[in-house]
Amino acid sequence: MHLIITEKHNTAKRIAGILFGSASKMVRVNGVNTYGAGDEVVIGLSGHVVGVDFPEEYNSWQKTDARDLVHAEIVTVPDQRNSKIVSALKTLGKKADTVTIATDYDREGELIGVEALNIVKGVNTKIKADRARYSAITPGEIKNTFGNLTEIDFNLAAAGESRQVIDLVWGAALTRYLSVTSKRLGKRFLSVGRVQSPTLALIVDREKEREAFVPEPYWELYAVHKEGFTSKHRKDRFWEKEEFDRVLSKVKDAKEGTVSDVKKGKRTEKPPTPFNTTEFIRAASRIGFSPANAMRIAENLYTNGFISYPRTDNTVYPASLDLKELVSMFLKSEFGEYASKLLKKPLKPTAGKKESTDHPPIHPASLASRKQLKDDEWKVYELIVRRFFATFAESTLWKTLRIIIDIKGEDFIANGAVLVEPGWRYYYPYHESEDRILPDLKHGQVLGIEKFDTESKTTKPPGRYGQARLIKVMEDLGLGTKSTRHEIIQKLYDRAYVHGTPIQPTKTAYSVVDTLEKYAKMVVVPDMTSKLEGDMSDIADGKITEDTVITESKEMLDSIFDDLVMNKEKIAEGLRDGLYTDTVVGPCPECGSDMVVRPSRFGMFIGCTGYPDCKFALSIPSSKYGMVIVTDKVCEEHNLHLLMIARAGKRPIEVGCPYCNQLKWEEAEKAGNDPVVGPCPECGSDLVAKMSRSGGRFIKCTSSDESCKFTLPLPPPRYGELVITETTCELHKGLHHVHVVREGARPWEIGCPYCSFIELQKNKENSKTKGGKTSRKTGAKSKSKKAAAGNQKKGGLTDIAGIGDAIAKQLQSAGIKTQADLAAADAEELSGKLSKVSKKRITGWQSIVQLQTSA
Repeated sequence: MHLIITEKHNTAKRIAGILFGSASKMVRVNGVNTYGAGDEVVIGLSGHVVGVDFPEEYNSWQKTDARDLVHAEIVTVPDQRNSKIVSALKTLGKKADTVTIATDYDREGELIGVEALNIVKGVNTKIKADRARYSAITPGEIKNTFGNLTEIDFNLAAAGESRQVIDLVWGAALTRYLSVTSKRLGKRFLSVGRVQSPTLALIVDREKEREAFVPEPYWELYAVHKEGFTSKHRKDRFWEKEEFDRVLSKVKDAKEGTVSDVKKGKRTEKPPTPFNTTEFIRAASRIGFSPANAMRIAENLYTNGFISYPRTDNTVYPASLDLKELVSMFLKSEFGEYASKLLKKPLKPTAGKKESTDHPPIHPASLASRKQLKDDEWKVYELIVRRFFATFAESTLWKTLRIIIDIKGEDFIANGAVLVEPGWRYYYPYHESEDRILPDLKHGQVLGIEKFDTESKTTKPPGRYGQARLIKVMEDLGLGTKSTRHEIIQKLYDRAYVHGTPIQPTKTAYSVVDTLEKYAKMVVVPDMTSKLEGDMSDIADGKITEDTVITESKEMLDSIFDDLVMNKEKIAEGLRDGLYTDTVVGPCPECGSDMVVRPSRFGMFIGCTGYPDCKFALSIPSSKYGMVIVTDKVCEEHNLHLLMIARAGKRPIEVGCPYCNQLKWEEAEKAGNDPVVGPCPECGSDLVAKMSRSGGRFIKCTSSDESCKFTLPLPPPRYGELVITETTCELHKGLHHVHVVREGARPWEIGCPYCSFIELQKNKENSKTKGGKTSRKTGAKSKSKKAAAGNQKKGGLTDIAGIGDAIAKQLQSAGIKTQADLAAADAEELSGKLSKVSKKRITGWQSIVQLQTSA
């Protein structure tokens, strides 16, 4: 049997379709879909099947000295998320006589392939192995690749593994040291990384430049001419007010000026070079895509065969690429007029400075239509197609005109430009090309002056980095790789070190960078990281061994710890002072003390430092879902900083002023305008959707005598507008389906809140033993609500979501034999009889029983 291993499931399916056509069939092996025909089987991985870690004895942050991690043993551990894939690899490996590694051809892809190969060899030592290298998942490329298989590059895989080990050791040791020293444990630990920290230092240093910047005043002088254009004094900027006033006084009464010089010329703009990853990200950012989003979309386009591999440094099309064929495939598409125009002349592409042999520049690999792609995918695909076309186009030609006008002995200048030949801009219309038209003037011509305009300005501080610009700077400094730079920046957002666009550092970022610059400067300067990146490239080229580079990196880290340990108390004091600043929201409205962000078992809240004398506090809605960031913006009414919640891999939640939020919540409680979901199953009163102070949504009975305590939680998301739809549940008559409408996203369908709650509880119980995929809409297992509700009606205790055999035995020992017994029990009293079962959990089960009765 011939086993082919790809990096992703979609790639496996597509390659099998290309190689075997209609004969390709899907077969499940150990719960994993595989594809193939006859003795040919293709299986897709899901990234790394194994990882690197420290032995379990190093897990305790408090008991293990962080420095011990520097020279601790590194072990290979299986990725539990891919356990089914590992089982399938072993099953197939036993039957195979040949395995072809067809993962992405780069450092990371080679390592992923070798990891899978080692698993297969673990059950079949005699298996033969080879490598398929490709840059596009198209029929021509794949068939050619599998007709010309090569050897696995174990040096390239070793380079990838060295990065894994070095990043683990540096990140874990330094993160643990700073976090323990500053007592910042839990989810708000202080993350440090080999590439992450120098990148963060770039952001903080730029912010310091902005803060230290002293604006300088300057003045500008313009003449507005009756002929319909404006000229500017030759001086451009006047830095001395006295000189500006003198010139203005001299010319202000002038009614005319004389053309003293006319210069006509031409200017050309060369066409752009082919896209590599960095330039693609920068171009995508100009049309509204973040680096992470742009790369995610590009990866999808590549996997589906529409573009070439999107992770490349190359800016030179290789001779092996049939450029004419690629352009010709667009002749009968909506890009037909562009392709036709290009093909009228020989194709002579531009070339950038970087050339490599692993992958070509990013280019379209096959024809796509708008109907085949989502809107964002089409925008990215079109960008890549148009850039590809532009690399074959001619230069842009402008006619330029420079006019000098004498006004009482002072020269004023007007510049004009008219686009004559659009050249590459015809294909790539993403750059502004506005004409600046001047009248056809001649030397000695007298021009009228309508008025003089003056502007008083100050110099601006250097701008903050945008993500695309920062990626370019990282590339120039050798920080990270084409595959990881955008991920590093996203990690800074996820760790709440930065926020906003352009990027702004938090006070925590300042504190960490300042500490490292003072006591471990090597960690935050690019030199060390750049050298290690170079060493990893040397491993790939066979110039140096993996062990040598890892040993060298550990020696560097040892020297860093010498300084850290020597200055432990100073580091602790400096970090704590800086970190405290990042938690201050503003003055307490009642006593004037600092209001600070503090943790609680329900998330984060804002407490007064005057406690216990002052007990004023404010909740932070949705703080359980990410890291709280105190922004620089301040509420004018309450003098408190606005907050946001940074969430891993997602856009932040804008919380705003916490006091305004609390007042709105209190007003809503008094007004009683909560949306009605339907009748209470217990007493028939209205059930309304409410929001807790912490931002959680729930359903509550509005019984007038408050005798009915029936409540149900609503699943996330906890932000967005809650909409009660006209659709009602078939099982629970009168109960309306609920949606959450969020800005910039499609509505989140919660559905019937009762059915959703049942599914959510059942899913939690199932996930403890089986795992399982959850529904994006409800957070519950992907099965019908009707079936889920039906499964609850069997009558036994274990048929209630959340009750397994162990808890059922506890309940029976406490005298609870049936669901009816459970419903009638006092929740608080029963909780005291059970081990590790809260009152809240019991009332949840009782709600399920009540729900079943009402259904």
